Amino acid sequence: MSSPTSSDIPELIKAKPVKHWGRWVSAAVVAVLAAMMANGLITNQNFHWDIVLATLFRPEIFKAIGWTLLLTVVSMVIGIALAVTLAIMRRSENPILRWVSMAYIWFFRGTPIYTQLIFWGLIGVLYPRMSLGIPFGPEFFEFRTYDVITAGVAAMLGLGLNEAAYLSEIVRSGLNSVDVGQEEAARAVGMNERKILQRIVIPQAMRVIVPPTGNETISMLKTTSLVTAVPFTLELTRVTNDMGTHSLLQIPYLVVAAIWYLVITSILMVGQAQLERYYGKGTQSERKLGRRAGVRQRSTRQEAINAAQTTPPNNTSEWTP
Repeated sequence: MSSPTSSDIPELIKAKPVKHWGRWVSAAVVAVLAAMMANGLITNQNFHWDIVLATLFRPEIFKAIGWTLLLTVVSMVIGIALAVTLAIMRRSENPILRWVSMAYIWFFRGTPIYTQLIFWGLIGVLYPRMSLGIPFGPEFFEFRTYDVITAGVAAMLGLGLNEAAYLSEIVRSGLNSVDVGQEEAARAVGMNERKILQRIVIPQAMRVIVPPTGNETISMLKTTSLVTAVPFTLELTRVTNDMGTHSLLQIPYLVVAAIWYLVITSILMVGQAQLERYYGKGTQSERKLGRRAGVRQRSTRQEAINAAQTTPPNNTSEWTP
């Protein structure tokens, strides 16, 4: 057999990477626009950056941030508790509970939050005194409305009750995402409805519930700026607006509020990402790894296969699928 000539040996392919000119052009355009924006922010004297720096860490600002966070946390706690209750009522076989849940959602989603907050601020005008007792019967005790439902309480109730209507649909969609067959299997082994919800449905539904709930929490942080309708005057937007009104310079104080909202939102986004990663363990999206992490995972998997001794010992090829 004759040996192959040099003309018969195929030449190696000299691959050249594709030049993505569009990426470089778009990156250059974005860089120019960012530089123009930064120049406009830094050189524009109307921002009064000296006032911004002097106001950013004032005690009044930190106190306003504390009230803003308190409004956000308490309102979300109220909203989540009511949302879970409403979602379970929507899943109930009792038609009265289903209709009550639907009516609640219809009312609070159908009216503006600003209007609801004004209503809560005027609750003492509608009901100067409230009492607890038997309808059309004796009263156990009564109290003056504004002594209990203060501006802060009214703001938290208004925000929390409104948020429950939106969160209930999120919770309901999360509960419905769990396969019905798992609930049937749990009933077959004798578990009651409460245990099925606690141990089977809710833990799996959290993967669907957590991301939009995190978005609602971030949205609630900014919605607290509407409690001036109650009126509640201690949250961040109202405090910075009052400072701007007194100094006749609104812009630098609005910048202070915007900076702190961005800082808090960034922290909440990090926490949301951690929760999503925790409840998303084992999902396809969670298993997207980098190059080095993928190599380590394959090596670990190959070591486990070799330890199980299910492959020929004299074969060194990788058996990992």
